[in-house]
Amino acid sequence: MKNPGIAVLLSFFLTGLGQIYNGHILKGVLMIVLQIVNAFLVILFIGMITYPLVWVWGLYDAYKSADRINQEKTRLQSTVFL
Repeated sequence: MKNPGIAVLLSFFLTGLGQIYNGHILKGVLMIVLQIVNAFLVILFIGMITYPLVWVWGLYDAYKSADRINQEKTRLQSTVFL
């Protein structure tokens, strides 16, 4: 089981880390790289919009992914016992 709170907390400190915690390694690494690009885009002021948007999306996605993983595991466990 994945803890959605831990996933969000990890993504709070580093966008993509919550996805890695959830087992979505490629998505997490891509989000980290995207935030690095956004950090450089702050120079052009574009990053001032894209950086917080990707950060918030990362928080939301980490929570929803952990919740979805837990629901699937619960559903699979309930079908095994039936």
